[in-house]
Amino acid sequence: MYLHIGNNYSVDTRDIVAIFDIENTTVGKSTKLLLERAEKEHKCVYTTYEMPKSFIITMKNGRERVYISQLSASTLRKRLEIGGF
Repeated sequence: MYLHIGNNYSVDTRDIVAIFDIENTTVGKSTKLLLERAEKEHKCVYTTYEMPKSFIITMKNGRERVYISQLSASTLRKRLEIGGF
């Protein structure tokens, strides 16, 4: 099953490690460091040019990706519950 995360981007639900609310989690130092590292290593995928509301960490074949989305974490979780849409 795939989860639509905004602007024609979808991720395989089997690859999702975590979904985070960007406003609440970027307060912590470890989260800031994670996002900075992902950006430097070109592992970030921006699904929007709008104000981001969440980020999704995926792992596939040992490769990490961080998707930045304009959709809220709660919206993404609800989509997971109903089948990814």
